[in-house]
Amino acid sequence: MYDVVIIGCGPVGALTANLLGTHGVRTLVVERGTAPHQQPRAFSCDDEALRVYQQAGLRQEVAADMYPPDAAEYVNARGRAFATIALDEIDFGLGGRPLHFFDQPRLEASLRVGLARFAHVTLRTGVELVDLEQDDDAVTAVLRDVATGERGRVRARYALGCDGARSATRAAVGIPLVGGSSAEPWLAISGTAAPDAVRVRRTRFVCDWRRPAFVSPGAFGSYRLEFMLRDGESAEEVTRPGTVAELVAPYVDPDRFTVTRAVVYTFHNLVAERWRAGRVLLLGDAAHQMPPFLGQGLCSGLRDAANLTWKLALVLRGRAEPALLDSYELERRPHTEEMAATSVRLGRVFLVRNRFAAFLRDSVLRAAQLVPRVRRFVRHFEFKPLPAHRRGVMAGGVRRGPVGTMFPQPRVVVAGSATPVLLDEVLGSGFAVIGPGVDARAAARWQGPPARFLRVVPPGVTPRRDEVADADGALAEWFARHRVELAVLRPDRFVYATTAGEALTRSLKAAMSGHPC
Repeated sequence: MYDVVIIGCGPVGALTANLLGTHGVRTLVVERGTAPHQQPRAFSCDDEALRVYQQAGLRQEVAADMYPPDAAEYVNARGRAFATIALDEIDFGLGGRPLHFFDQPRLEASLRVGLARFAHVTLRTGVELVDLEQDDDAVTAVLRDVATGERGRVRARYALGCDGARSATRAAVGIPLVGGSSAEPWLAISGTAAPDAVRVRRTRFVCDWRRPAFVSPGAFGSYRLEFMLRDGESAEEVTRPGTVAELVAPYVDPDRFTVTRAVVYTFHNLVAERWRAGRVLLLGDAAHQMPPFLGQGLCSGLRDAANLTWKLALVLRGRAEPALLDSYELERRPHTEEMAATSVRLGRVFLVRNRFAAFLRDSVLRAAQLVPRVRRFVRHFEFKPLPAHRRGVMAGGVRRGPVGTMFPQPRVVVAGSATPVLLDEVLGSGFAVIGPGVDARAAARWQGPPARFLRVVPPGVTPRRDEVADADGALAEWFARHRVELAVLRPDRFVYATTAGEALTRSLKAAMSGHPC
């Protein structure tokens, strides 16, 4: 019997399997397809996503295939920018640029190669889920070989549905979706072009009231374009080669642009009524789908994986009660819904379909940015929801000060090396206690799950074992701003507490039992 069976090996399923692999969890991944998806559907990720890939030990492999744009412009019908997000000026402190574009087939291939590191993780392709049954002890997945039709049964202690918007897992446990879908269809075009064939080299949201569009260079000479269909246009009409060439011509030379995908879709704003049914949990598009205007669909699924996998590992090891898994939806749903709501609001700016309203929008936004604070709010992407939990597995059970927020990831210097590394490379995969106030007594008082203890020393001081030197002062600034001497970090790098002692021990015991913290 497996510990976990994952249904679906797209980016979320493959990343989830890699994270479980790092925790030593015996995992079976089943995927209906026989090879990584060959169509570039997902396109973007952010600094939080890179940090999750890093936790799976795959940051370098994944980031090597990515393209970070310098800016994203909102332009009017004449191509004049009325708002700019200066991506090259933004550092949210998580150890990476705030936006990256990637090629989905390459990403999926890298994630599947990563699975080969773990003897306890098995991938079976060409297999689809037919049904799910569960009892008090385990889940039974009824699987069918796509090629032969042969059926088999697999037992696992938990099942994770990572099988996308049309999730068979979600259907098997009878969980409905709540929300709605867009009435406006879009044409998504992906292709490749030589550098001298590219006519618009910057990422742009084209806020043309006649036909809103998104265009951007991507990784490996790729180019992505999306256009809203006008009333009366059909999918058959807009996907014809002549129509595609006409649409892309302002942005790339159509004679030197090789189309790899041209499909019409409508976007959704849907969320599963609940994300857990006993021993079955939903992640990614199986649990939620959102408009694309903030580029957070895949990122939200990766956050799901980072949140759930360490909790699941503790439960499977007997270090926590199954009730801990209820905190997954408690923590992730509010942030996901906030991200979706922000995407909707951004879409309302982007999708103005009236000429006068578009002129008014452009004028108001251009004028508003003469106010420095407003300009900074837009230019530095401050409207993006912060990575934080309102309630959940944290001291006190609710967000208070830095508790419940994601801890920064600056570069630090470790003992025996003068070359700075990203902090998570030192923290390991479990809990961590870090700060200038960490000492041997703090480690001796710890009664929680296995944890890494690191004392922070000032820049320029040579670190000893179990110490890190604050390379650029970012950690010193964080501890000074919050007036604390240490931080207890969860495996997903959210701050659990900023104090130690008996109260922390009681809090951790309550959290691991699934009770209010």
